[in-house]
Amino acid sequence: MAANESAPRAHEGTGVTPLSGVGSAVWYDPNADLELGEPPAAEAVNPDAERERFEDARDRARAELERERERTAERVGEDEAAVFDAHKQFVDDPQIVDGVEAAVDDGLPAEHAVETAFEDPIAQFEGMDGRMAERADDLRDVRDRLLRLLTDADRVDLASLSTGSILLAERLTPSDTAQLDSERVAGFATIEGGRTSHAAIFARSLGIPAVVGVGEDLESIDDGADVLVDGEDGAVIADPTPDQRERAAAGRDVEIREEPVATADGRSVEVAANVGTLAELEGAVAQGADGIGLFRTEFLFLDREAPPDENEQFEVYREALAAFPEGRVVVRTLDVGGDKPIPYLETPDADNPFLGQRGIRRSLGPDADLFETQLRALLRAAAAESGTLSVMFPMVATVPELEAALETVADVATDLESEGIEHELPELGAMIETPSAAFIAEELAERVDFLSIGTNDLTQYVMAAARENERVADLRDPCEPAVLRAIERTVAAADAGDAWIGMCGEMAGDPDLASLLVGLGLDELSMSAVTIPEVKAAIADLETDAAEALANRATDAATRTTVYEHVNTTTDQ
Repeated sequence: MAANESAPRAHEGTGVTPLSGVGSAVWYDPNADLELGEPPAAEAVNPDAERERFEDARDRARAELERERERTAERVGEDEAAVFDAHKQFVDDPQIVDGVEAAVDDGLPAEHAVETAFEDPIAQFEGMDGRMAERADDLRDVRDRLLRLLTDADRVDLASLSTGSILLAERLTPSDTAQLDSERVAGFATIEGGRTSHAAIFARSLGIPAVVGVGEDLESIDDGADVLVDGEDGAVIADPTPDQRERAAAGRDVEIREEPVATADGRSVEVAANVGTLAELEGAVAQGADGIGLFRTEFLFLDREAPPDENEQFEVYREALAAFPEGRVVVRTLDVGGDKPIPYLETPDADNPFLGQRGIRRSLGPDADLFETQLRALLRAAAAESGTLSVMFPMVATVPELEAALETVADVATDLESEGIEHELPELGAMIETPSAAFIAEELAERVDFLSIGTNDLTQYVMAAARENERVADLRDPCEPAVLRAIERTVAAADAGDAWIGMCGEMAGDPDLASLLVGLGLDELSMSAVTIPEVKAAIADLETDAAEALANRATDAATRTTVYEHVNTTTDQ
């Protein structure tokens, strides 16, 4: 949204959502009540008592983080909620715990010891580049949580901000952003932060206009001032003109395309939405989704004492299909284990849950009964509505796993037939989330109707960089050449196996990467609903030959930096 020459000056930053909002500025200082002052004399401190206070604060912090993780998973998504798993690791980090205990032994109270122990780790992250620098926010979040618990300081309730608030802050941590209510908050802007910060990711998922990394100029905006946040152009404007307000109220400049989109030379690409609950269906339809590319069914199983029965699931899947009577709804079967425990299921603790029993491994093992019940509901729903139902299995790593899952579907269909229950076989597919699946993708494609690349997990496993470990966050970039080559290989395998190929994950929703993904040969892209109009617009402007040339250059690149240079050169043309 370009301002005219007489308009107020725009404070420029990085726009992270293609949305604009106008409201009243509310400055947020999470540390206002955390000023500790000078510590008492060392001889007045009882180290044993302070260690006990610290351990109590850690216990309460873990409980808080677990509650916030569950709430975030339900409201925003499992991928975003995983940050709280990383925060729990920081609470138990030996370097930090040892630092606190050493400071206590030197005569500091627990709260001063916590402040001291976090100084060096935060400084280390701040001295790094890119995403790693943004991880300092996670450490601050954990530090401030412990300090609040130790000092009984009140936490500002960001969930109860007045309707029409524009939140301004030096930075927003994951705990801060997870509290925001998109019905109340008209937007937010921060002095620090980047496009890949957790605040930015949460903003996209919640559909909140946001600009990050504005710099200290943001401080010139007074509390209570009228502010416009333009998340598309990356601008924050105090006292916007009537014309600017009108354009912000009118919404995005980009067209909402209700019809499927094709490149400029006629190649069709399906653009779908990722959803976790039925409440998200309306937003997906409103943003022009062609269908649902990832229905995360684990949300049906959360926050309850027993799993949903067959009929409850049937109604949910039927409602999802009814929202897209001429489209496709891709349902992922229950994906628990790893970072997605469910209280009433036996999910034993593991040293590395991401390498343990999760996804299809549980569905073919301890959760076999749940798997069959879910399949019964899905096959019934496929016959009940006119839309196309597709069912995909998560975390497939071997051909026998896939064959066992397909055999289970066939057995369920036989049972429904014998019971005289109306049903229909859906499209069946496998998710490509592991290097092993990418290597055997052709054998998998020969057995199913489609493959879907889960870029978040695929990147994690290809790069040996756990999603919950913030110290290796910089490696979790799907534009790493190794990840791109795994995607390239999978697309070729799908083509050879006569299966269509899709992608779900953060990568699919980046308009700047649309040319690269189309060039790689993806048939379908699934993303947070808020980014669908921009991705469709980007696809409509593409020429397939140019996109394929970009993909060839990107997959030949030796470094991620070179990949982005190619992408940016193409985007700027």
